Amino acid sequence: MPHGYNGRILHVDLTKGSLTIEEPNEAFYRKYMGGSAMGTYYLLKEMPKGADPLGPENVLTLMTGVTTGAAISGQSRINANAKSPISGGIGDSQGGGFFPAELKFAGFDGIVIKGKSAKPVYLWIKDGVAALRNASALAGKGTGEAEAAIKAELGDDKIEVLQHGPAAENGVIYSSLVSMANRNNGRTGMGAVMASKNLRAVAVRGTGKVSIADQKSLVALNRIGPKEIPNNPDMDGLAKYGTASVVLPQHSSGTLPTRNYNEGQFEFAEEISGERMYETVLRGAAEGRQDKEGRDTCYACVVRCKRVVEIKDGAYKVDPKYGGAEYETLGTFGSYCGIKDMAAVNLANEICNKYGVDTIAAGATISFAMECFEKGILTTADTGGIELKFGNAAAMLEVLNQIVTGSSDFGRLLGQGSERAAAAIGKGADECLTTSKGAEAPAHMPQAKRTLGVIYAVNPFGADHQSSEHDWMYEDGMASDLYLGRLKLLGLTEPQEQLSLGKEKVRFAYLTHVFYSMLDTVELCQFVWGPAWTLYGPAETAEMVSAVTGWNVTVDELMQVGARRLNLLRTFNAREGLDSKQDKLPKKFFKALQGEGPTAGFALDEGVYKTAIDQYYEFAGWTKNGIPTADVLKKLEIEWAAEYLPA
Repeated sequence: MPHGYNGRILHVDLTKGSLTIEEPNEAFYRKYMGGSAMGTYYLLKEMPKGADPLGPENVLTLMTGVTTGAAISGQSRINANAKSPISGGIGDSQGGGFFPAELKFAGFDGIVIKGKSAKPVYLWIKDGVAALRNASALAGKGTGEAEAAIKAELGDDKIEVLQHGPAAENGVIYSSLVSMANRNNGRTGMGAVMASKNLRAVAVRGTGKVSIADQKSLVALNRIGPKEIPNNPDMDGLAKYGTASVVLPQHSSGTLPTRNYNEGQFEFAEEISGERMYETVLRGAAEGRQDKEGRDTCYACVVRCKRVVEIKDGAYKVDPKYGGAEYETLGTFGSYCGIKDMAAVNLANEICNKYGVDTIAAGATISFAMECFEKGILTTADTGGIELKFGNAAAMLEVLNQIVTGSSDFGRLLGQGSERAAAAIGKGADECLTTSKGAEAPAHMPQAKRTLGVIYAVNPFGADHQSSEHDWMYEDGMASDLYLGRLKLLGLTEPQEQLSLGKEKVRFAYLTHVFYSMLDTVELCQFVWGPAWTLYGPAETAEMVSAVTGWNVTVDELMQVGARRLNLLRTFNAREGLDSKQDKLPKKFFKALQGEGPTAGFALDEGVYKTAIDQYYEFAGWTKNGIPTADVLKKLEIEWAAEYLPA
């Protein structure tokens, strides 16, 4: 009997209406461990080259990891993979909550979805049995309403639902997958892919349990976590304020993107901070019950970093069903757009969760349009009379509603993302972009966090802030001894000068990219398991995977898993025609930051970045065009993937 995983993958052919079960062997699970690596394995094997991302030939995979469902913090994650309608390359997205663990309890480790149904359906899985059910009545319903309808139809409130929302039905390409009406597999357009298949949702219910090889060791690790939260300032802040805890530190350091990445400080940062959220709009704040009602969590996690916001009065009312704004959302709808209204930003978060869109892409696309409007590239003739200026909260919300409903030409244009919108607008609109591979940049600025620029460029699915460790962890005078001690386990022993981008700093970027890559295939939360600042470090990560599975897993083996995943993602991209030409950053990042503060005047140097990207390719063992080699794939024991490399 396997430990940690079920040994069962569900294959769904929507065109045929067929469901079959595959039972991979133990070696398969140990090599890929789930998540992104396992999902991309099926994409390469079962999707034809050149597939239309929104056509029936695209393949959508939903994969847990070998530790999902174990009773310890940070394991309830699921990965969605498909060809991205945004980049035309690999689509990759992680989400948390309770759905991942519930899928494992229901008897499956993952789902491979092909084809397109002739009519709207949803997939229902309960205790190892799967069926397709009519979803016609769910069309146009918001995620909260649709989830409630599915639970009512099936007669079980404990069902977990992962779904696309009505925005995907309305053609928004950066649509996400949503569970619990507030947990997102955002980025890369996985909701748009699911909608293109006429699959509205996957509903799961399981009464099984995950078999644990060494329960005693797992319990010992689980006891360590809660005790360490107060001793780790990053974790303590995360537990109390959620990811919004970093708004003010980012502002202070000049790395809070403001007015579409033109500045690094926002004069109203305090108004949209985690502290202000905690004091005012967090559920229960008025009665002083924030810690009891305003903090939500994922299955078995003690960190409880999810916020629950409720606003009953005023112009912008917010339903707690849709959670609360994360740091990235406070950034993209707040400082990116020059908006200080906490209620407006949290309402934008609710709209995104209700309609199923990625908040980073949506907020950053609107801030792009705001800069275009401020520069006269867009006018009221384009916006339908909306004065789309920085700081105009009402205008931001109106445009967001037009995007998610597809109710105007302007909304439909911005629903294609800022890169496609810029191409359609012309007139120098591309100067206002913050995109890499079509993905709008998150709220962490490479002008100061220099290795992030390298990762934003080379990452297989574009700009992402959770694909590597951030610079300050490997900079003199910044990181604690605990964090530096953990990085030593990855071979990183020479902290670098602040703002530097030499070869050792690039090596730091590469090695932490590999480690984070492993986390996205074992499917572990990067706020709990990581190389430096997290609740547990690399040694404990290996210990936990070993305790759950019974394998004698080392940090080196985990790094091999991470490297496999990265190389599979890049191999997929190479097959689809993506190479070093797409590994680039927007023009805006090479222009001096405006405003005041410690990063005013900062800009990236194109020559330095070209060298750094070349050095990254060297560390990865890729060609000068950023393509994996047959030798590297063989060394990683995935030589079969070489047949998908360009000749």
